[in-house]
Amino acid sequence: MAIPNSRQLLTVDEFQSMAEAGVFAEDERLELIRGEIVEMTPIGDPHALSVMMACDFLSDLKPRGLVSPQNPLRLPRQQSVPQPDVVLLRRRPDFKLRPPGPEDVFLVVEVSDSSLAYDRDVKIPLYAESGIPEAWLIDLKSKTIFVYRQPSPEGYREVNQYRRGEAISPEAFPEALFTVESILG
Repeated sequence: MAIPNSRQLLTVDEFQSMAEAGVFAEDERLELIRGEIVEMTPIGDPHALSVMMACDFLSDLKPRGLVSPQNPLRLPRQQSVPQPDVVLLRRRPDFKLRPPGPEDVFLVVEVSDSSLAYDRDVKIPLYAESGIPEAWLIDLKSKTIFVYRQPSPEGYREVNQYRRGEAISPEAFPEALFTVESILG
């Protein structure tokens, strides 16, 4: 008699408790996506440079914005704790009392050199479902920035592409204009 395989899905709190208890090695790059632990790909030099550039230009949006690079973002309704490459958060006085959630996010940025399908098909829809107002997917191979806006449970309703020679601004900061070149490096 065959015994069916069953997967044990984790909650955000269980995943966080495991991390705090030292179940995972400190240098392991893991995310919780819809209750499943997912190992992230290693970061290469072009990816790291693009993340640094994104952090640099987004830091110009102080004091309203707070840049959070490659840190966990709790999405409890989706039982997920992704680690976006960059998150631009609203400044709050109580960040020491609770971790940031989707309601605190102005913009999430994912950089893709080898993970385009995963970022586009798994993480971007997760952000839309969470109600995150804007997501940028920087595709290093095609040198294109995909900008997702107007989140809904079915995904983002607006998607635009930007290439070299064009400029872009976060929806929450329309006065801040950045060239695609400055973002791609």
